[in-house]
Amino acid sequence: MKTLPDYLAHGLDIVFVGLNPGLSSVEAGHYFANKRNRFWPALNASGLLRVPVDSSTDHLLLNEGIGFTDVVKRPTRGSSDLRAADFRKWAPVLREKLERYQPLVACFHGVTAFRNFLKYSEGGDEAVALGPQRLTIGNSATFVVPNPSPANAAYSHDDIVRWYRKLKAFLAELRRADGSASANPGNA
Repeated sequence: MKTLPDYLAHGLDIVFVGLNPGLSSVEAGHYFANKRNRFWPALNASGLLRVPVDSSTDHLLLNEGIGFTDVVKRPTRGSSDLRAADFRKWAPVLREKLERYQPLVACFHGVTAFRNFLKYSEGGDEAVALGPQRLTIGNSATFVVPNPSPANAAYSHDDIVRWYRKLKAFLAELRRADGSASANPGNA
């Protein structure tokens, strides 16, 4: 199966967790490669990065303390093509990856991604809202932001930017509480 590689390493500040790779991203070989996806414009506007990045340079974010993976690694045209079997197979694999790499924050793109992760890796079926979550995965805090997909019209570009700024503030709080240094000095 051709899919996107994980961009994971020890000591990351944030690992962005998507629902699953889109076909256009897999064809391009980069995260959020669909030109209509709002991830890169919103992330660049949020202040989380020192320099602007786009899908063609997504791998460089490892140097900024940011990684990428997905709840389900099977690419599809849209989320409606995912099945319960996909989540049963892949959600426990994601849990193992996050426990192994221990980012400060596992940031899930969308309530659907986090809800399905909970259901199929934790056996939970609770209501999920945007923002910080009670669940920790190993030592990693969890946070949910709106899915930046163009199919998610409920949230504007400005809404998504605000949520990435809230993520940045949450990360700064975690660092203050922990007294830890940042992998990304521009991220503090």
